[in-house]
Amino acid sequence: MDDESKAVDDRPNTVTDQPKALPNALAATLVFASSGAVLVLEIVAQRLIGPYVGVTLQTTSSVIGMALAAIAYGAWAGGWLADRRDPRTLLAPALILAGIATALTFPLIRYAGEILRGNAAGGVLLLTALAVVVPAALLSAISPMVVKLQLSDLRRTGQVVGRLSGLGTLGGITATLGTGFVLVAALPSRVIMLSLAVLLGVGGLVLGWYLRRLDAAGTPRARVTAAVVGLVGAGLTAIAPTPCDVETEYSCASVVADQNRPGGRTLVLNAGDHSYVDLNDPRHLEFEYVQWIAAVSDVTAPAGAPVTALHVGGGGFTLPQYLAAVRPGSSQTVLELDGELVELDRAELGLETGPDLRVVVGDARVSLAEQPAGAADIVVGDAFGDLVVPWHLSTREMAVQVRDAMKDGAVYAQNVIDYPPLHFIRAEVATVQDVFPHVALIGPPSGLSGAEGANFVIVASAAPLPLAEIRARMAQTVPGPVTMLDGAELAAFVDDARVLTDDYAPVDQLLSR
Repeated sequence: MDDESKAVDDRPNTVTDQPKALPNALAATLVFASSGAVLVLEIVAQRLIGPYVGVTLQTTSSVIGMALAAIAYGAWAGGWLADRRDPRTLLAPALILAGIATALTFPLIRYAGEILRGNAAGGVLLLTALAVVVPAALLSAISPMVVKLQLSDLRRTGQVVGRLSGLGTLGGITATLGTGFVLVAALPSRVIMLSLAVLLGVGGLVLGWYLRRLDAAGTPRARVTAAVVGLVGAGLTAIAPTPCDVETEYSCASVVADQNRPGGRTLVLNAGDHSYVDLNDPRHLEFEYVQWIAAVSDVTAPAGAPVTALHVGGGGFTLPQYLAAVRPGSSQTVLELDGELVELDRAELGLETGPDLRVVVGDARVSLAEQPAGAADIVVGDAFGDLVVPWHLSTREMAVQVRDAMKDGAVYAQNVIDYPPLHFIRAEVATVQDVFPHVALIGPPSGLSGAEGANFVIVASAAPLPLAEIRARMAQTVPGPVTMLDGAELAAFVDDARVLTDDYAPVDQLLSR
């Protein structure tokens, strides 16, 4: 063996100039907690931007994409810095800066959201970037710094990297489950974000004190400046405007009084007007699509006769209260996902539940399967996630469940929103037609022509529909222009649209404007 080879063999299995490693427990805690904090940010971000740009697949995809980009660039930058400076001097500042960025997230979204309100892709991406990129990138830089510190022995590189990588993943899993199942149900988004900011800031200060290296992160003036910025961020969070009266598990909800009608109240969920209720007159129906459904319900049984009604989606409970007023003694069941929304309806929209108006809180698809078969005279489908029918409520399998809950000759009326070029409403009509032999479509002429987005109501039954009676009733009660398609006209409208199934239901893509 030559001298050069011997020299190589005699090298110790250590990384040269390696800074002192952290205690294993501290290293594990930092990786676990920083990775978990990123997932908390990701989940809460969806709730923060929802009131301004809606809760759609595009929103969710944007949040996930921006979070992954922040993780990637943060880890890259963290590794680059760890090779150029002692990572022990960087860890505490990263946590403190992440805390400040988190504290600023809430006011940034609230103020920017008012400017970017709408559903444009640019607004979604920009708001998402404001919500997650900076704090998530700072937090993601921590793991490679810790890894660098712990790599004191080249023979244990795989073990160290694998262990810390696994802990980071476990932190993300724990945060995802804890936030989704516990935090969001127990605390408003504002409180979650402020609490996370405080924990990160305090954790950074404690870590800096523990390592006795905080001074290496910057001058006292820099630390004072950071503290002032953090306090300003917390103050802005406290005074930032919020569009919510109540933040439920699923929506940012508010009730707005109608200045032109004393008892009029509009229920706003996330980015859209969801329901309108007149506290003094439940017979008053403000929205046109509700008037159409009411006209259908008016001819399903003799005037004033009680019916058995099943509502998929409650919202402001406009139609259940209308039916209770015009058909006293009716038995109604409402399947509503959001229990906190039901409580808001009770408090501010005059909802009174009881034996004649029963609310089942839970996913409509699951709850529908538990309803008695062949019991309903009319089924109303009016469930939305923001402005989108949840995909699993739009499929053929869902329509079969609705049919099974109906009496012979009962009527199904489903509210759908779509925009030009009307791909979704065509597919949804085709889907309902695949289950029910008699189908009609109600909509405004401008919507049916594809000139603009609109609400549509699909009417379906196993028995022939009373089309003439529905048209006559709409002529009496609906002030605006309205058209009902059936037969050949409806077939031409649907054309070759594909039936939606549990295996294929790209609702958000079909709804893209």
